[in-house]
Amino acid sequence: MSKLRVWWIPQVGASETFYIPVNSPEEGKKLLYVLAAYDMFQLQNSIKPDYSNAGGLQIWEDAEQEWNDWYIESDAMYYDDVDEYCESKDCQGSERLLRDKEEVFKQIDMKKIEQMTE
Repeated sequence: MSKLRVWWIPQVGASETFYIPVNSPEEGKKLLYVLAAYDMFQLQNSIKPDYSNAGGLQIWEDAEQEWNDWYIESDAMYYDDVDEYCESKDCQGSERLLRDKEEVFKQIDMKKIEQMTE
């Protein structure tokens, strides 16, 4: 498999990009929703006063010697959106990812988050 990494900006405009190597698109997807939930958890518990985050998955391109937005391509499929890929039957462990995401996000009080961000 190609080299992959997650990029994350915890506070757009005020912080640098944080990079984390991952082994698969599925691992990247899980890390992305964990980082998002963690930012919400910090807001919910008054650890952060606010946030405006962003993140994604990148793949190393040997030919270009640079990181680019992730994609996966074969004769039968093409994905350039990790969310769409992880919701598909092509994603290894998509049901497990959904269960894990639900487990993480049930710790977040979305009503409280909405009230805090109005």
